[in-house]
Amino acid sequence: MAGVARGDEAAFAELYQATSAKLYGVALRILRSKEAAEDVVQDSFFKVWERAGDFDPKLAGPVTWMVAIVRNRALDELRRRAARPSSDVSELDDLPGDDEHPIEAIGRREDFDRLLKCLEGLEPDKRQMVRLAYLDGLSREALAQRFDRPEGTIKTWLHRSLAMLKGCLEQ
Repeated sequence: MAGVARGDEAAFAELYQATSAKLYGVALRILRSKEAAEDVVQDSFFKVWERAGDFDPKLAGPVTWMVAIVRNRALDELRRRAARPSSDVSELDDLPGDDEHPIEAIGRREDFDRLLKCLEGLEPDKRQMVRLAYLDGLSREALAQRFDRPEGTIKTWLHRSLAMLKGCLEQ
């Protein structure tokens, strides 16, 4: 990220190569449209290029910071498209399969299992809130309505829950 902040195009290309598939997956899960997800990821990488100097590793990891950018852009896109009817066809079914090496798949599964274990350490409401926010793309406003709490409280709960998850995963 430091290289990107200095305007290093090679560092940016490396960052793109390492993270674009994950960020595309986040956008696709929220938007349910390949084209919209591609546009959001492209816009998000432009923002990463512009704002890399604002990245603070004390607050979040690079991927977490980038996922937040993509998630926010995707939610903005959902709001913008709210008046338009959505397609009846799920584009998730058309995604190509992964040609992942079995060792990489095992490592990814172990990471996933660790995350699930860490999620279980959260209070049930906080666990559900994290899942709704980061897997289903619910906004803080929607979460505030669902949990009957002020948006500021939701923001604080999410921030604390993510900090707890980060601490758990670093162990």
